[in-house]
Amino acid sequence: MLPIKQITEVLKIQFSQIVPIPQMPSWVMGVYNWRGDILWMVDLGHLIGLNPWYQQNTNRSNHTAIVLSPNKEKHNTNAEGNINLGLVISKVEDLEMCNVGEIQIPPRSTINSQLAPFLEGYWLQPQGDMIMVLNGQGIVAAMPNNFVN
Repeated sequence: MLPIKQITEVLKIQFSQIVPIPQMPSWVMGVYNWRGDILWMVDLGHLIGLNPWYQQNTNRSNHTAIVLSPNKEKHNTNAEGNINLGLVISKVEDLEMCNVGEIQIPPRSTINSQLAPFLEGYWLQPQGDMIMVLNGQGIVAAMPNNFVN
């Protein structure tokens, strides 16, 4: 789960529209032309320690991507300096209303070290399902130093 205030758009894109960039981490899929700007595309599952997109049983020609804008929440605009990042995911399931005060921090001993930098905490739904709450700033911070917006 990501805060709705940090999401700019949900896209359906074709794999062929992502241009690979050499010498990037394996979870950086490449760049995509989004509204005339360069949008870096990241395999979110692979980044946080799950199976890469190409190992999943999904349609490999089309992808769902979330345009993450973690600074938008602070600036309330699409101002200069606002970083946008495309997160390739398997699907968007639901919008959930979550009271921020109900987000719990899991014990460090229970968190995979690869997931820890990207995890804000977890939220228990009323029916008892546990939802991971991701940290948009942590995801952007993982980008290589030569990341250019």
